[in-house]
Amino acid sequence: MNLQHIPQIKHTDSGNFFLLAGPCAIEGEEMALRIAEKLVGITDKLQIPYVFKGSFKKANRSRIDSFSGIGDEKALKILRKVSETFHVPTVTDIHTNEDADMAAQYVDVLQIPAFLVRQTDLVVAAANTGKTVNLKKGQFMSPESMKHAVQKVLDCHNENVMVTDRGTMFGYQDMIVDYRGIPTMQQYATTVLDVTHSLQQPNQTAGVTGGRPDMIETVAKAGIAVGVDGIFIETHFDPANAKSDGANMLNLDYFEGLMTKLVAIRKTVNSF
Repeated sequence: MNLQHIPQIKHTDSGNFFLLAGPCAIEGEEMALRIAEKLVGITDKLQIPYVFKGSFKKANRSRIDSFSGIGDEKALKILRKVSETFHVPTVTDIHTNEDADMAAQYVDVLQIPAFLVRQTDLVVAAANTGKTVNLKKGQFMSPESMKHAVQKVLDCHNENVMVTDRGTMFGYQDMIVDYRGIPTMQQYATTVLDVTHSLQQPNQTAGVTGGRPDMIETVAKAGIAVGVDGIFIETHFDPANAKSDGANMLNLDYFEGLMTKLVAIRKTVNSF
């Protein structure tokens, strides 16, 4: 995939990894713009190609009373406003075939959630929009099996496809990243490491997913060291009170420090 096919993406000649980052879910306009402004400033300073991430709805929830969104069109319009305000591309998850056409009117990249990546109709619907498609690797899937998901997009005459590793189930309530999978998946498509979801601790008895945000830097550094193409990180200025996935998000205050370290590692890797 050529990053330059993503509208408004900058710094593609910097030699850096690219970044998909933002809040787990769009909670409102003010929070989205606040996070986007901070991230755009950091990525421009460090010359990191950047795509703002925000879910317009959260369909995959442990409990029926969990936050699922502020309204589809309302959230999608906020994503469009982020793009127009800061001149950056945006990415959001889709969960149904109908979501694909709707979200494609507002964002630049359509993301297939890990639990849904084997749903052929959904993948095809996303590919047929002509938008870039980000395929999350299922927690239950091998890296090798992702070649079939990628092929579904390619068979729709859409070459703008990437895959994202978000960890593999390790027992019932933990995730682990197998870094051997990164070069494997790079044979099929541009490959991203989802750092924060890889640190989830799902299936908690309370029905709220846990996480290990203290390990974000460790996992991210390792991903850059093995040569991943992109990094995916969810972040919030108040993770403890975020309405979704707060337990594994990076505090926005720590974002620039981490990106500075990752850029330095990437520069070293590129020197070999």
